Amino acid sequence: MGKICNTCGLPDDLCICEDIAKESQQITVQIEKKKFGKEYTVIAGINETEIDLKELAKKLKGKFACGGTSKDGKIELQGNHLQQTPQALTSFGFSPESINVKR
Repeated sequence: MGKICNTCGLPDDLCICEDIAKESQQITVQIEKKKFGKEYTVIAGINETEIDLKELAKKLKGKFACGGTSKDGKIELQGNHLQQTPQALTSFGFSPESINVKR
């Protein structure tokens, strides 16, 4: 038999803790210019104790076919993905109302 989640009390394969955590995030998406004028899409405001940032960054990098990293509680994607990021985050289960795009 599988393990039981300490938070919700369900078996690990049925655990809904991450789904609940996704609904309560306040996410900010913005563009930052770094060295040599390169643009990075920065996604901040995701609680890294509730959601696996490295796994989310991996999914976003695969979806946008770009490089990037997750560090200091932020996800940095190479390039300007400001238009596509809110739709990608909602497809991963985040609430559209919780995503704030700064232009």
